Order: sequence, then C-alpha cells, then structure tokens
Amino acid sequence: MQRGGHKRKVRSEPRQKKPGSEANMNLPPEFDSETAGPGKKLENKVALITGGDSGIGRAVAVLFAKHGADVAITHLKVEAGDAKLTRDFVMAYGRQCLLIQGDISSEKHCISAVRKTLLAFGQLDILVNNAGIHYKQKSITGITAKQLKRTFEVNVFSMFYLVKAALKHLKSGASIINTSSVTAYRGSAELLDYAATKGAIVSFTRSLSASLNKNGIRVNCVAPGPVWTPLIVSAMSEKDISTFGTDSPMGRVGQPSEIAPCFLFLASEESSFISGQVLHPNGGEVING
Repeated sequence: MQRGGHKRKVRSEPRQKKPGSEANMNLPPEFDSETAGPGKKLENKVALITGGDSGIGRAVAVLFAKHGADVAITHLKVEAGDAKLTRDFVMAYGRQCLLIQGDISSEKHCISAVRKTLLAFGQLDILVNNAGIHYKQKSITGITAKQLKRTFEVNVFSMFYLVKAALKHLKSGASIINTSSVTAYRGSAELLDYAATKGAIVSFTRSLSASLNKNGIRVNCVAPGPVWTPLIVSAMSEKDISTFGTDSPMGRVGQPSEIAPCFLFLASEESSFISGQVLHPNGGEVING
C-alpha cells in the first residue's frame, strides 16, 4: 500500500512540467487509505472517471474498486505510466480497469470514451467528471485567448460532452459527480480562468440535477480545498509548493485519499436523497453554498 503521510509537511518538492507525474514526486500523494477497508457499496457497478491516472481521480478509482466497481479511466498520453499504476491497484482489489488515452477537450474522444466503457463492461452507472487543468498568472492581462479557451475546454466543455454521450446509457439510480474547487466560492487572484470554470461547474451541477431528476439520475459535486496532486507540482514554484495548504484551517494540505470518500458517498445508495449539492472537503474552511 502506498502512503503519502497526510500529516507530513511538504518541505522540498521539485516543480514538474505539466501535467506532472505522481511517479516522479518525492512525496507521493496518498491515494489508498488504510482506514477505508473493502466494502460493497458499489458492487456490480461501472464507473467512468476522467483524470483517473493520478491525484483525486486515482484515489476515487481505487476506492470505487475496493467497493466492488469496475472502472474506466481517461488520461493523456504523457500520463500513461501513472495510469498503469492506478490499474494495478484497481486490479489488486479484484476489479477490472480500462485505460482510455486521449484528450477530453475533444467531443469525439468523449464519445469514444463512453463507447469503449460500454464495450468493455456492458453498462455505465457512475460518471465522474474530474479531470482539470490550471495555469497561474499574476494578472488577467497574462491570460491569453489560447489559455482561456484551453482551460474552459478541458474543465467545462468536457463535462457537457461526456454527459451528452453517456446520458442514453444511464439508468434510473445512476450518479454523475463533478469536481469543482474551493476557488469557485472564494476566488483565486492568480487562477482567474480556473476559478471561473469551477464556478461554472457548480452551476452546471445544479442545473443538470434539475434537468435529470425526472430520469432518476442524481448529479452532485465535490469542491476540494488544497490537495496534494501532480497538478500542484506542475503549476507552482518550489517555494510555493513547500507551503501549499498551510493556510488552511487545519494547517496542512489534504490527501486524495481524504477526498475520495466524498465521491464514494455520492456514488452510492447512501446518498439516494441527495442531488444538486456540493460537498466541501477543504480542511475546515467555512464556505457558504
């Protein structure tokens, strides 16, 4: 079992080129919790998870597998190594894991990802729209049209593409879970476009929930605070990396394994009367909304 040690302070972690790799991190994120033993909350379910190669997506994939789900995960070509390790952990819990390589900003790829999941498993019960990107800029003037478009294409457009492709295959009782961020609620001076996409995801979640209630499909959202993932070490300076998360009320960064249970809850029948809502695993920061 790989452990990141969620109470250990990050002291020295080199910055990486985007999108970052868990395999190359000095202090790898904790994605499999010793306190969360195998169960049967998702027995015989199939989940498609974007960005399941690392970070929160990996932790969700592994936890879902521990509770009986087969999973398909999307990833970029450069993330193939991390994706294979996720597959190894999923299979170690006796479940199947399909790796789907490609860019979710492409509607064609999103349609293909859903099709490949159905061909492999014959069903789709849970869609986790998790993958996202961000680029730090000190001023809005530094955000180019290309960056703005790319951030929205990956973070928001992909969710529309995937839901559209998956919808006719989702039966009553299915669950859609979107990943937002604490920045949707308090903003971010250096992540303007990213925070804007995360705010859009909250509104998308609430609107899609209202649209799909009649279908018996629940739509919810998770808005994490600071979490130790490759996204961080590929976007920040080494100085910022060393203090990341220390300004949270708990005084530390969260681990993916501490975020994944929110997704498990929202995917399972334990949340059967919950839709259009946002969970906030953020280290104690009080958020209204």
